[in-house]
Amino acid sequence: MPRYFMYVLSCADGTLYTGYTVDVEKRVAAHNAGKGAKYTRSRTPVELIACARFETKHEAMSAEYRFKCLTRPQKDRLVRCAAVDPFEEVLRTLMPGECPGDELAENG
Repeated sequence: MPRYFMYVLSCADGTLYTGYTVDVEKRVAAHNAGKGAKYTRSRTPVELIACARFETKHEAMSAEYRFKCLTRPQKDRLVRCAAVDPFEEVLRTLMPGECPGDELAENG
């Protein structure tokens, strides 16, 4: 059964890019080869800074959406937390289907 991943890249210009895939290594290589998303083509090299595995494509896409709703400081905080706890668990603290920016801003 395929696994789906939501990943976060740090781009050469300091911005973050978030996506989902079934093969993280291959996808990061595609981004660095200029064959990934249009956003990353002019921002190479990119570096994988966080990755979370999910059972379904829907879960991975949902996590990507929720992460993209956050402010940059909130994203940075979650990525730092992922250095200690599995990124999947860090992302699961976000409420499903909501843009959680307000909750994280209040808590941290």
